Amino acid sequence: MAPGGNIYQDVAESRAALADYGVKSANVEGRNGPRLCGSAGGRPGMASNSAVHELLECPVCLNVMCPPIHQCPNGHTICVVCKSKVQNSCPICRQELGNIRCLALEKVAESIELPCKYHFYGCLDILAYHSRMRHEENCKYRGYNCPYAGAECLVTGDISFIVAHLKADHNVDMHDGYSFNHRYVKPNPHEIENATWMLTIFNCFGYQFCLHFEAFHLGTAPVYMAFLRFMGDENDANKFSYSLEVGGNGRKLKWQGIPRSIRDSHKSVRDSLDGLIITRNIALFFSGGDRQELKLKVSGRIWKEQS
Repeated sequence: MAPGGNIYQDVAESRAALADYGVKSANVEGRNGPRLCGSAGGRPGMASNSAVHELLECPVCLNVMCPPIHQCPNGHTICVVCKSKVQNSCPICRQELGNIRCLALEKVAESIELPCKYHFYGCLDILAYHSRMRHEENCKYRGYNCPYAGAECLVTGDISFIVAHLKADHNVDMHDGYSFNHRYVKPNPHEIENATWMLTIFNCFGYQFCLHFEAFHLGTAPVYMAFLRFMGDENDANKFSYSLEVGGNGRKLKWQGIPRSIRDSHKSVRDSLDGLIITRNIALFFSGGDRQELKLKVSGRIWKEQS
């Protein structure tokens, strides 16, 4: 904060200036964080001094800053994560941030207990600096990443927000029910790169599930893969099972598994091969005809395991 400045005025000015950098004043997760969790590692209660917390609030992401804390020559501070987002330029006065550390504020941050940054969305834990970052990495109140695999989408939020986002921004099909029957058609079955097809969302048992179907190379062999992900945490995902089936010309391939949580990245699930794998030759055989067009019908069912 500049000498003689006012913290509230500085924050307001910084938020107005952020538009020049293309940076939002609060991330999507901050506005739409998940609301279902019990977290461990801290104690519930009120943090020490709200004025101190306001002093420690980063003007870009609005989270309480943890060391290292950077400052510009005028004394305005910013967290290390957001420093790169504003191209190393102070969002308040436009001075170059450089590598100046605010050691006094870092000492303050290390000496007090701070709320989890997801406290607005239900986490009641108050933690010392050294345990806070570790807690936040695993706090179940943290947002879910958008599960859409066809683009580098960085949106995060709670499940209801993510579902609405998938429908509005990615035009994802939505269906109700525990069984499904989908047909995938591709005029050029020999095109594998950038041939990701996804995504269908199913509302089932009061939860949402993502059905992925895509093409990629397994080693040098082109394959297709279908798998299901659960829109929630792993402990809830493990309560369900699902089956997938694809076939043609009197033959069938079947798969049964447990849906993976969307906490697991799309790539990690795909690379683990935890789903129905179909080689291109078999896929073309199932498609029938002259093998010049891919026509696959994938059917499946979701059920809840008895506890």
